[in-house]
Amino acid sequence: MSAGRRAAVLLVWLALAVAAGAQIAHTRFTADLSAFLPAAPDARQRLLTEQLQGGVAARTLLAGIEGGDAAARAAASHALAAALRAGGLFEQVNNGESAAWAAVGQWVVEHRYALSPAVDAQRFGPDGLRDAIDETVALLGTPAGSLVKRLLDRDPTGETQRIAEASLGADAGPALHDGAWATADGARALLMLVARADGADLDAQARAIAAVQTTFDAVTARAAPVAEATGTRAAASSPLRLLLSGAPHFAVDSRARIESEVRQLALAGALLIGSVLWLAFGSVTALGAVILPVAAGVAVGVAVVGQVFGSVHGITLGFGVTLIGEAVDYAIYYLVQARAWAPAGWRTWLRKGWPTLRLGLLTSVCGFAALGFSGLPGLAQLGVFSLAGLVAAAATTRFVLPVLMPDGTPGSGLRRWLGLATGRALRALPPWRHVITGIGVVAALWLVSQRAALWEDNLGSLSPVPAEALALDAELRAELSATDAAALVVVQAADAESALQRAEAAGARLDPLVADGRLSGYDSAARLLPSAATQARRRAALPEAAQLQAALAEATAAGPLAPARLAPFVADVQTARTAPPLTPESIAATPAAPIVQSLLWQRPGGGWATLLPLHTRADAIDVDAVQAVMNGLEGVQVVQIGAELRRLYRHFLDEALTQALTGAAGVVLLMAIWLRSARRLAAVCLPLLLAVLLTVTGLRIAQVPLGILHLVGLLLVVAVGSNYALFFDLLTEAGTPPDPDTLASLAIANLTTVLSFGLIAQSSIPVLAAIGRVVAPGALLALLLAAAYAPRRAALPPLGRPGDAAAPPAPV
Repeated sequence: MSAGRRAAVLLVWLALAVAAGAQIAHTRFTADLSAFLPAAPDARQRLLTEQLQGGVAARTLLAGIEGGDAAARAAASHALAAALRAGGLFEQVNNGESAAWAAVGQWVVEHRYALSPAVDAQRFGPDGLRDAIDETVALLGTPAGSLVKRLLDRDPTGETQRIAEASLGADAGPALHDGAWATADGARALLMLVARADGADLDAQARAIAAVQTTFDAVTARAAPVAEATGTRAAASSPLRLLLSGAPHFAVDSRARIESEVRQLALAGALLIGSVLWLAFGSVTALGAVILPVAAGVAVGVAVVGQVFGSVHGITLGFGVTLIGEAVDYAIYYLVQARAWAPAGWRTWLRKGWPTLRLGLLTSVCGFAALGFSGLPGLAQLGVFSLAGLVAAAATTRFVLPVLMPDGTPGSGLRRWLGLATGRALRALPPWRHVITGIGVVAALWLVSQRAALWEDNLGSLSPVPAEALALDAELRAELSATDAAALVVVQAADAESALQRAEAAGARLDPLVADGRLSGYDSAARLLPSAATQARRRAALPEAAQLQAALAEATAAGPLAPARLAPFVADVQTARTAPPLTPESIAATPAAPIVQSLLWQRPGGGWATLLPLHTRADAIDVDAVQAVMNGLEGVQVVQIGAELRRLYRHFLDEALTQALTGAAGVVLLMAIWLRSARRLAAVCLPLLLAVLLTVTGLRIAQVPLGILHLVGLLLVVAVGSNYALFFDLLTEAGTPPDPDTLASLAIANLTTVLSFGLIAQSSIPVLAAIGRVVAPGALLALLLAAAYAPRRAALPPLGRPGDAAAPPAPV
């Protein structure tokens, strides 16, 4: 190779490296799990995933305070809530204090005639006023009497009470201890916090969570000396502890976990693969040469993903550990084979070795390409990253390594020992092929019998949240009576007014179900923000002052209330008659905004949506009954959340199965074009089929629930394993046994792949662990089965001693 050509190759490679580096410098790196939420295929599923990503549930923290005594916990709850309300990071801080709702209550009083469902013309006639006033006066002797008494002169018809009953429903909240929420046994104080920041803004959510913790630490630090001074030794000796849960906590914690694990995986992968290569080559120069394709693959993979997706997920970087395992294979094959063919090493390798490596690259590309079309954006990133990375690693091996090391590696390390040991191991496998075939048939029959329960349909399988954290979350939700609604009525419309009108129509049909006990209640934004049409109708029902005073005089005759006492009532009605209507814009700066905006919002893609969460005291909501009453309402759907999410996951599982089969078919088609022989193709495919069957059987026996990620792993087993099957097929065609160096290169390549995928199999991140637990054993099985089913003409060399001279490599 001329000096000018070598310089040109290196300059082009360096220019591409600089371009990749520039793209990486402008790439945003993320670690939130929204990338692994499916891109929902239909409108209501998109709405659900929008809520999972940024709705009120994604902003709600649940908190518990343990330790100390009941008084200390209640005091800490009050102090923490007061400090957080003043801090401004939370739009709602609820711990049972009525003061927290005072602003909302005052707002409701001021707008009661626009909000009350009882307002109509009949209500303000003499008979309607008489019945309403009698009902309100009767409440003076009940627990609600103090509230009624304060508002009696302004609200003798009890509109505020009606709004409260409709909005709050019949569900009881947590128990109170010293004015703060507590569990039924009093062992924990409870709080529910809703952050102002968008649920998708994890940096802001992290600041909010940190503020809760630091504020709690400050509260307990101030309380400790007081407890000591007052002699409450029990409280002082048992320090208060803060428990946090909820979607923001899970998201922030998962991001930190992903970032930490990616760093650990990268370091462990580099050390592990580096150690293997050092043992195999015993040469620093060889290690440096191996690093070049790997570094190029990672850099180009990150740059392309950043360009295509606008950001790179931390899990994608974690998956780069596996790219190390496969990218080093290319360098290994070159270094070993070029050394054996020296002094014309690189030229001979280009003629004899590169075509085989290129075929292996193409089969891997077929496998990873299927990921690029995944409906899970995170998996699509993995596919694009792997495709770009492998092509860059192969290109670096093809063009750069011959320039830098034209005769391969100068070191030998333990490679010859490894080659001889590999030969002994592989020689022992062919006699077992009939036994292996029988095991494969039994495994296939057993998997067919298990097909109904083979694949799970749980979207939660993608979540890295530990089981103990989920258990705490379930406890806090149950104690707060904040269990997620099992079903929703979903309303969608082109504008806010239409959405509210449809929500009102849906509510009117739900009311009979509440009345007969099939529902305990439901939430609706239309209760605090009625449609403009409903508000106009209610304003029109309000009488002028003279007419109202006349009706009051007749209604209160011989009653306990004198008409003159109700002058504030008449004034408020007149104010309400001319008040501007409430709108989503006007309500935005009011105390009611957090409640309304949690149920009504403008969608990112256009249009408006509102949710009516359904509640029941029974074990399950009668969704069929709800669906029956909703029939015929435009833009209104009933969604059973668990079933809908399972259906969504099942959709993508089916899609992933199609993509996996397509990818596997691409691998087979590529090999068929290359081999041009049905017999050779069958011989190559049989080990791959058995590797997949035995891997799935092993996972099933280990009671590992299989999902989309395991399916992806099986596709990669086919893509990677095809290289080993082709190796033995080409040995057969060559008619000469491989030398120990060739066997060593095969063993090292398999070992690095198995180790890299085995490493991510230990991850606590399900996306990585699931793929690793499939590919690590699958790749090893693929090599062993390829050797077991190799045609007899692909004979391995006779046993030799490490000191024997190496034979020229087989032209594979």
